Amino acid sequence: MSVAGKTFESGGLSRALLGRKAFSLDQGMKYFLRFNASVAVVVVFAMILFLLEEGYPFFLEYPVWSLVGTEWAPYLDVGAEYGIIPLFLASFWAVAISMIFALPMGVCAALYISEVAGSGERTILKNFVEILASFPSVVLGFFALAVIAPLVQDVFGLASGLTLFTAAIVLSVMALPTVISVSEDAIRNVPIEYKRASLALGASRLSTLLRVTLPAAKKGVIAAFMLGIGRVIGETMAVLMVAGGSPGIPKSPFSPGRPMTAAIASEAGEVPWHTAHYSALFIIGTILFFITLGINLIIIRVTSRKK
Repeated sequence: MSVAGKTFESGGLSRALLGRKAFSLDQGMKYFLRFNASVAVVVVFAMILFLLEEGYPFFLEYPVWSLVGTEWAPYLDVGAEYGIIPLFLASFWAVAISMIFALPMGVCAALYISEVAGSGERTILKNFVEILASFPSVVLGFFALAVIAPLVQDVFGLASGLTLFTAAIVLSVMALPTVISVSEDAIRNVPIEYKRASLALGASRLSTLLRVTLPAAKKGVIAAFMLGIGRVIGETMAVLMVAGGSPGIPKSPFSPGRPMTAAIASEAGEVPWHTAHYSALFIIGTILFFITLGINLIIIRVTSRKK
């Protein structure tokens, strides 16, 4: 009895020790994961503080309303202008036109991959979409410079093919993988009962796709649209190569322009540190950051909304 009692007690003690060890391991993993999650938050706030710190000195020399001017001429020794309206409009034209191209093409491709293509064809197409997403932007920029820009110049009879329209074509190609992938996931997550009910009521396959499946995946498509904007609004290299680089207000999409990212990339390397020009570039970066943040907040709002 005593031996059995000791065995029982030792077995209970072992289980207690194992339980404490497992609990300690769980707690340690919890704090480890929490630390890693907190690093991202700290980095984001550190970036915000850094941007604000570097951009604030601009307002010690120029008023806030100088940023909404219509001329960007920071290199003038006297009377330098830091109006970001031309840069903002150039970014707007490039992003807006690129999404006009990318959204319909991406959603149609997602519908085909998800609902029409066979399993083998679906695998091949998804692999090609992933390959397209991995293309370096400088390679697409070179392609646009050598092929798309001369084509745009010839088709529209322009003096130069380096325009915001050319940049928009390149950006639409860059946005396609994001739009296709997110839209395809949303379409595949539509309950099969919706489609079967539509087909049982006599609707054609095309009518089911356009009137049942696509509206049911509306939130995912909106998220794909916003993520596509977030993908292209921060693109720099390809835009810098083919947008034309003109700091003036673009009169049309077929005018050369200098988007905000291109202005930062082309001027940051040669601007003197801690000057008004230097701080103005950080203000542009801050504006881009908050635009991207706003896009992400909209995505969270749309995707978390109840049906």
